[in-house]
Amino acid sequence: MTCPEFLVIADNISIIDRFNAERNWVEMYLTRPIPMVKPRQLTQLIGIMGGIHSTWAYKQFEAAVDGIIDFKLDESGEETRDMMRIRNMRNANCDRRWHHLKIKVNFEVTLE
Repeated sequence: MTCPEFLVIADNISIIDRFNAERNWVEMYLTRPIPMVKPRQLTQLIGIMGGIHSTWAYKQFEAAVDGIIDFKLDESGEETRDMMRIRNMRNANCDRRWHHLKIKVNFEVTLE
């Protein structure tokens, strides 16, 4: 039996840490949602906030996923800039430089 393809977006799973022990929720994600991606033909984007979890938690997720995309808000100049980079992509070469994201009025996002 084949499953239909789906895109799953969890924009911030860091909130789970608020009511659960870190080790418990990290291991739950590593043993359930992440491994089910390939057999169920899913594309899954998981958002995790930087700077609030232990180094152990970030390293566990980084080792388990196929790629890591970083986003940041650059406030070093006169204008703020939304930035992104592909830090790591398993089995693929990628440009690891920071790129400016241009967000249009209709919320369409393009690389500048």
